[in-house]
Amino acid sequence: MSIDVPERAPETGQARGHRLRAWLLKVFLRVGVLPFLLVIAVVVFSVLSDQFLTAQNLINLIRQSVYLILVSMGQMLALATGGFDLSVGTIVALTSVVSASVMSTMGADGGSAAWAVLLGCGAGLAAGSTVGLVNGLGIALGSVSPFIMTLGVQSIGLGVALALTGGVPVSGIPSAFGDLFGFGTLLGMPIPVIVTAVIVVAMYVLMTRTATGTHLLAVGGNAKAAALSGISTRRTLLLAYVLCSLLAAVSGLLLTARVNSGEANLGGTIALESIAACVIAGVSLRGGIARVESVVLGAIFIGLVQNGMNLTNVGSYMQMVVLGMLLILAVVADSLRHQLISQGR
Repeated sequence: MSIDVPERAPETGQARGHRLRAWLLKVFLRVGVLPFLLVIAVVVFSVLSDQFLTAQNLINLIRQSVYLILVSMGQMLALATGGFDLSVGTIVALTSVVSASVMSTMGADGGSAAWAVLLGCGAGLAAGSTVGLVNGLGIALGSVSPFIMTLGVQSIGLGVALALTGGVPVSGIPSAFGDLFGFGTLLGMPIPVIVTAVIVVAMYVLMTRTATGTHLLAVGGNAKAAALSGISTRRTLLLAYVLCSLLAAVSGLLLTARVNSGEANLGGTIALESIAACVIAGVSLRGGIARVESVVLGAIFIGLVQNGMNLTNVGSYMQMVVLGMLLILAVVADSLRHQLISQGR
């Protein structure tokens, strides 16, 4: 006796559409709006420019994105705790000015180029970290709003950088500094890319394999609950802003090597760009959510858009408009994503 097994009805177009929407929603809730924007940008700029997907342009894109990746890594730490850092641009500029001034002074005095570079880098990193320490103390111990604290420090730091230089670029940096950290290569890879890759790996380990990463996310998710769990919220906030400034300072050193001078106008828009990169990458403005790999892609996406607009001859003023629109879109998407997660979708 045979049993007839009913054949499965072919899937209708409506069912396929429903399944696709469910999959897209799942992707959006997990990683945010970044994958959708990335695909759109690649398609649009590939159509508009034949040079966009060439190997040379992609190499240049990665090389140009490392500075924003580093700053975005630091911005991610501040955002993960529920705050943000508007002073990262000033940290880049102050690091550039201080490091270049020390190198230039030692070079003029006939000192060793190696010592000049070493002490200059140390002074730059110390200056940048000091800014982060001030931010952290004000926010963690003084309970000052991150917006007010970092905005005030941003103004102070920029004033100091301009006062040190008089608005004139600092020249006389040892050529070895630029040759190594600006244009040097190791096994065919640019040194700035290697430095950034090492830092990204370290940040990934910090956020996923250490208690510190867990504490950062816990404080951002619910500071009161984190404190009741025995986490020192003040120490965690202080660490977040010091590390944020340190990463921005490293970016400032690499930029100084690239332009071969100390300039107070470096990093003018990098605060906006780093926040946009993080939010587009799915880092929540409310804190508690951050993924290192997504932030790297977010920073590359910002660089990709800027690169594509340069290739298609979009003016610098209009690029500022596009960047602002992307930030607003990312914030709206973050709000929608948070609502959907809260509803248990």
